[in-house]
Amino acid sequence: MKKTDILIIGSGVAGLFFAIKMAKKRPKLSITIMTKEKAKNSNTQLAQGGIAVVTDSIEDSFEQHIQDTLKSGGGSCDEEIVKMVVHQAPKRLDELIDIGVSFDKNKSGIWNLGLEGGHSQHRILHHKDISGAEIEKKLINTINQLPNITVLENHLVIDVNAKKNKGNPYCTGAFYCDKVNGRIKYIRAKTVVLSTGGCGQLFKNTTNPEIATGDGIAIASRAGALIKDMQYIQFHPTALYEEDKNPFFLISEAVRGFGAHIVNEDQKRFIFKDDIRGELATRDIVSQAISKEIEISGKPYVYLDCRHLHLEDFYKHFPSITDYCKTLGLHPKTDLIPIVPVAHYQCGGINVDKNSETNIKNLYAIGECSRTGLHGKNRLASNSLLEALVFAHQASEHIDSIIDEIAFTQKKSMLGFNEPLVKTNSKNFTKLKKELQAMMTHFYATKDADFDKIIDKIESMKMKTVALLFKKQKITTQLVEFTNMLTVAKIVIEDNKHEVLKNSASY
Repeated sequence: MKKTDILIIGSGVAGLFFAIKMAKKRPKLSITIMTKEKAKNSNTQLAQGGIAVVTDSIEDSFEQHIQDTLKSGGGSCDEEIVKMVVHQAPKRLDELIDIGVSFDKNKSGIWNLGLEGGHSQHRILHHKDISGAEIEKKLINTINQLPNITVLENHLVIDVNAKKNKGNPYCTGAFYCDKVNGRIKYIRAKTVVLSTGGCGQLFKNTTNPEIATGDGIAIASRAGALIKDMQYIQFHPTALYEEDKNPFFLISEAVRGFGAHIVNEDQKRFIFKDDIRGELATRDIVSQAISKEIEISGKPYVYLDCRHLHLEDFYKHFPSITDYCKTLGLHPKTDLIPIVPVAHYQCGGINVDKNSETNIKNLYAIGECSRTGLHGKNRLASNSLLEALVFAHQASEHIDSIIDEIAFTQKKSMLGFNEPLVKTNSKNFTKLKKELQAMMTHFYATKDADFDKIIDKIESMKMKTVALLFKKQKITTQLVEFTNMLTVAKIVIEDNKHEVLKNSASY
């Protein structure tokens, strides 16, 4: 039976950064990272824009970053959390740089700061347009040098185990399976940290990779953790339109900060009708304006116009975007780029305090799967990597102070699940998944729906999933992921319903 002092589920920036900080603080602790695919496969890997940090105290200030974040969040941010994150940002940035993460500088050796929607100043540190890949690579390199960290790839965590002591829940470990050759097993842990990313695969149109199935939210919910604000799904306004593509290729917010325009079929800019900031308004405003224009035109997309920009400078800043467009026969210098808003970021999630702890003792959540109070209704661009770093730090500080008081518990059996978990290609699951994605995409596009009818439909899908389980008599990877998607979809719809009822009652 396996045991580890700290179990981290997920291998994005939040989980990796936390592991590094914890390993350096406490080299005698055993730290295990479980990830359901390769360690490098994460939303972090795909992040283009960068990290928002105040580095210029002359033109910029902490207060400006705080106010930009609060304004973007639509009145739903926790102001004390926003202040904590913004003020910590320079220290967390220094820690990234110390492990070798490189950010672009100009010829004078000064940070080449980007501007993105919702920001009042240039404050985005970036590594060309592959900032996430650069950070992930350097974090993994550092992880490999720390002897008390074990990385278990292709290990799918199914559930955490939560017991009760005098009515108070506490986490003792997790059930998992080695996807390659193992049966379902149990690992004891003093502390479990969920860093599983978002739930973009709930939608037909998303920038999230196929692994983003809301696993952490579903796992935490089943354990009894509080989930909050899941109605706030952020749509990124500029994904490259390709019919029947999943995931969509993201065109960074920074491209608009660089000067690109959004135009309609008549090649006219139209965002200014909704906000005086035009293309540099926050993502929710730009996405809504594009959606309205698409509805008016009847075409499935609008365009990003980069033709007026300096080609050499554009390619220097956005080489991967330029190269990807070229694979489709599109050249930013001569062609309009078709774009569409797509599901991008989960602003709500597992509710945590300032130390990243959930309402279940010894269970923590960091990164996109958590709801910290930073983002509110709409995340300010490039605040997500920053949030991951700050709350990984907070969790490491808190766990360091209490872990010596935590004892391992005894093994708990997993009744009824003795068959190997085998990845299968089930057409039934594929059909059900597409049906769910279409339903959720339609709901967010129109917000004109019968909530109870959608919830009943989700419950019907659950019954079909259970029927498939009994028919096959084994748990599959698809079953685990799709069950998680259904669990999260129901929470999302219920939170939307609650939001509508709350707003109706306020009138």
